[in-house]
Amino acid sequence: MDENIKRDIKRFIVITLAAVLMAVNIKTFVKTGDLFPGGANGITLLITRSADVFFNVKLPYTLVNLILNFVPIYIGFKFIGKKFTLFSCWVIFFAGFMVDIIPGYVVTEDILLISIFGGMINGTVISICLLMNATTGGTDFISIFLSEKKGVDAFNIILAGNAVVILIAGFLFGWDRALYSIIFQYVSTTVIRILYRKYQQITLFIVTDHPNDVCDMISNISNHGATTWKAEGYYNHSDRTLVYSIVSSAEADKVVSAIKEIDKSAFINLIKTQQLLGNFYRSREE
Repeated sequence: MDENIKRDIKRFIVITLAAVLMAVNIKTFVKTGDLFPGGANGITLLITRSADVFFNVKLPYTLVNLILNFVPIYIGFKFIGKKFTLFSCWVIFFAGFMVDIIPGYVVTEDILLISIFGGMINGTVISICLLMNATTGGTDFISIFLSEKKGVDAFNIILAGNAVVILIAGFLFGWDRALYSIIFQYVSTTVIRILYRKYQQITLFIVTDHPNDVCDMISNISNHGATTWKAEGYYNHSDRTLVYSIVSSAEADKVVSAIKEIDKSAFINLIKTQQLLGNFYRSREE
């Protein structure tokens, strides 16, 4: 069987399991705690609950979620990647379908435990989908698009957008649930930052005696260039070269290991990049 087909089958199975886990999390933790996790899922829960409470109308989760994802899906197809968006559409549809059909189950009624563990599961599901080159929809599409255009950390954008949803939820249904929803979202975003690092960048300063080999290696691994300066070692006044480059956090460990193979005496300083403007290579999603 073709390797691309094998990879797509694995990708499909993993994101399907992730969609089931997301649905279980919504029915087990999110709905038990009356939380609003932000993004398209949070807006969907906000709309369906408002319709039920204020108008006594039960709207299907799947339908509302698909309508809310129409524009983000368009952005995905046009600017991010067709296969990436198709797999994401499956996650959106199947997770919504499972939310509509599976029964709720109360693990605990402690709202703080629900916020923490529900947020951990939510962040893990989103990270799994991103690692498989898919998303759970909504603000993920928009934040990835803006991250590629503006060069800023994607999940700062997600957090800002989710704050609006939480404020509306607090106004309609009480500020205690809104505040616990902030805990849920903070935990979720923290887990994503730990598990998925593609849209975070690391600045490298490397003092080495093999600058050409180091620059070639950085280019081969990350498709990023490098800048060199001639320098002088203060202790013994020897000629050295300083190599400067920026790579994604996901590539940083591999680059550092390769540098150590080229030059065991290299001095390497890694700094987290807060914001990046200019031409920075990002591979297009499949």
